[in-house]
Amino acid sequence: MSTVQISASDVNKLRQQTGAGMMDCKKALIESNGDFEAAIDYLRKKGAKVAASRQDRESNEGVVIAKTTADGKRGIIVEVNCETDFVAKNADFIAFANSIADLAVEKTPASLEELTALELNGSKVADQILDQTGKIGEKIGVNKYEIVSGEKVIAYIHGNYRLGVLVALSADAAGVEEAGKDVAMQIAAMNPVAIDKDDVDSRTIERELDIAKEQIRAEGKPEAMVEKIAQGKLNKFYKDSTLLNQEFVKDSSKTISQFLNGVSNGLTVTAFKRMQLGA
Repeated sequence: MSTVQISASDVNKLRQQTGAGMMDCKKALIESNGDFEAAIDYLRKKGAKVAASRQDRESNEGVVIAKTTADGKRGIIVEVNCETDFVAKNADFIAFANSIADLAVEKTPASLEELTALELNGSKVADQILDQTGKIGEKIGVNKYEIVSGEKVIAYIHGNYRLGVLVALSADAAGVEEAGKDVAMQIAAMNPVAIDKDDVDSRTIERELDIAKEQIRAEGKPEAMVEKIAQGKLNKFYKDSTLLNQEFVKDSSKTISQFLNGVSNGLTVTAFKRMQLGA
C-alpha cells in the first residue's frame, strides 16, 4: 500500500492531462506512488485515457430527454450526445441520460454549466461524462439544456428520443393535460418559430419581408403593389409558423388557439421549447 499523500491538486492536474475521471486519476496516482508518468501509463493500460483522445470526435447521435416535476409546474429538456446510433440505443446510455434529466428536475440548475457542475452518484456530472466516455469508448457530452415553467407544463418525447418538447399552458384544469400533449405533438411536427405573431423577433420579420419583396419583384409586379403583397405574405408566414395561428393537425378546421379555447375558455400557451437531436 502506498504511503504517498495524493493531493486534490495532483488529482486535478492528472485529470487535466488525461481527461480521465477524478476517481480514476486518484487511484492511478495511489497505485503509482505519485509518479505522474507512471499514473498516465496506468490509466492507458486501464483504458481511462479515452476521453482526451476523443475530444475532436463528432458526437451527433444521442438522446433528448424531456421531463416535468410531479406538480407539473416546471419541466426540463436535455440532449445527451454520443458518436453512434448503436450507443444511443443502448439501455445503459439511455439510463445515464435519464439520471442527468432526473437530477435537473430535482435541482433546477439555471444553465448547462451549472448542470454539469452538480453531483451525481458522488461525483460531478462533468466527471461522470468523462467516466462514461472511458467505459463506452465514444465521446459523450451534454450539449443542450432548457427549462420551462408555467401553470401546467407538459413533456413529450418523439421518435425514439430524437426530439423532445416542453409546452406550458396558462391553466391547469380538466382536459388540459391531454390538450397539452396534442399541442406538444403539434410543436414536434410543425416546428413553430414563436407562440404568436407578436413573439416573432424583428430580424425574422425583416428577413421574411425582404424575401417576399424580392419574390414579388421577380414576378414583375408593379412597385406600388410590392409592400401590400409582402404584408400578405407575412400574414401567411404568421399562419404557418406561429403556434397559436397554425392549423391544428388533428382538426384543420381549427387553429391551435381555437382548439385550446374550446378545451377551457381563455386557455393558451405561455412558453414552449423544442429540442431536436443534432439540430
